[in-house]
Amino acid sequence: MELQTQRLKITPCTEESLQIISATNEYGIGSHINMYLEELKEDSTHIGWGVWLVINKEDNTIIGDIGFKGKPNSEKTVEVGYGIVPSAQNKGYATEAVREIIKWAFSFKNVEKIVTECQGDNVASIRVCVRKIAYEKDRTPKKYVEMAIEKIIYIKSQNQKDVQMGTSF
Repeated sequence: MELQTQRLKITPCTEESLQIISATNEYGIGSHINMYLEELKEDSTHIGWGVWLVINKEDNTIIGDIGFKGKPNSEKTVEVGYGIVPSAQNKGYATEAVREIIKWAFSFKNVEKIVTECQGDNVASIRVCVRKIAYEKDRTPKKYVEMAIEKIIYIKSQNQKDVQMGTSF
C-alpha cells in the first residue's frame, strides 16, 4: 500500500519501511512512531490507520509523517495529524500529503468525517487545513479563520468527490 502525488510517496510506517527509506538528519523517529509500531505488532489491522511516512520522490528521503490517530470510530470519524521537517516546510508538501491521505480515508465506507486539531498559533498548519484544502472547492476569497481554531472537520459529501468543512470553537 502506497499513495503517490506528483512529488511524494506516502507509505504506511512499518519497521521494514523505516529500514529501507533514508531519513534526513532533521527527521527523527518520535515516540508516536514507536507507540504505533507496538500497536501494529499487536494488531496488524491498524496498518493505514496510524503513521504514514512522507517521502520526497526526488531523493527518497523521509521529510515528515502524517497519519490517523486510530481506526474510524463508531461515528465514522478519524483524526489526522502531520508534521514536516523544517527544511521542507513552506513548499506545499504538507498540503499535498494531507489532500492525498484525506482522499484515501474517504474511499472507505466507514469514514464520513475527518478532524484535525491545530494550535491557535500554528499559522502554517491552519493555512494547510483551512485555506488550501478546506476551501479548495469554493475558491472565493475567505476571511482568514480566527487563530482560536481548535478543530477543523472535513465531511464527505454525498457524491464523495467534494469535501465540506466545518469548524468548532
